[in-house]
Amino acid sequence: MAQRRVEAVERALTLLEAFSQERREFSLTELANATGFYKSTILRLMSSLEHFGYVTRDERGIYRVGPAVSRLAPLAGDGPQLENLVRPILESLRDASEETASFYVRDGDHRICRLRENGRLEVRHHLEEGVRLPLGRGAAGRVLNYETPRGQVAVSSGERQAGLSAAAIGIYNGEGELMGALALSGPSERFTTAVKDRHTPLLIQYAPRLERQWPRALRAS
Repeated sequence: MAQRRVEAVERALTLLEAFSQERREFSLTELANATGFYKSTILRLMSSLEHFGYVTRDERGIYRVGPAVSRLAPLAGDGPQLENLVRPILESLRDASEETASFYVRDGDHRICRLRENGRLEVRHHLEEGVRLPLGRGAAGRVLNYETPRGQVAVSSGERQAGLSAAAIGIYNGEGELMGALALSGPSERFTTAVKDRHTPLLIQYAPRLERQWPRALRAS
């Protein structure tokens, strides 16, 4: 039996494949020029992709790859190895702090939450794996933007979102390359100075453990 192909699916995948490290955003006209599709077709397909989180569209009509793509990324390539390495550390941090523990990587001018363990307290910072956030705001963003020296902890309060505080530290491989940021986050009302003082030693304690286990060839992003 001949293999059946669905034209609409192939066109949607063609639109996604137009995005790359060199070309991270497109207008409707630019997508039409890149793919040769009619604008009406692109609008229809991109609307479906946006609904499922595979693309985003801002107020100017500019399309970018959405968080759903990042959520699938850990299932391919080095994803399982990264999860097996980082997940136990996040679980330990979450249990010791009772706050949300997460691991971010840099993606151009943004950061992506590759892995997370949400806090167990009723009032907590709920974070989705794969979410894409601005690079320059928040503790993890500043770490990934090389604003925090190696071994030091960045702390933020309300920078990205009112009422949310975080602490983060960089994770480096054996060659001294920044692989990602290990972070704890929670409601600002609970992140008092005393709590921050407790979280900082935890991050300083667990970051070297993760770095010592980091394989030479593993890339987090």
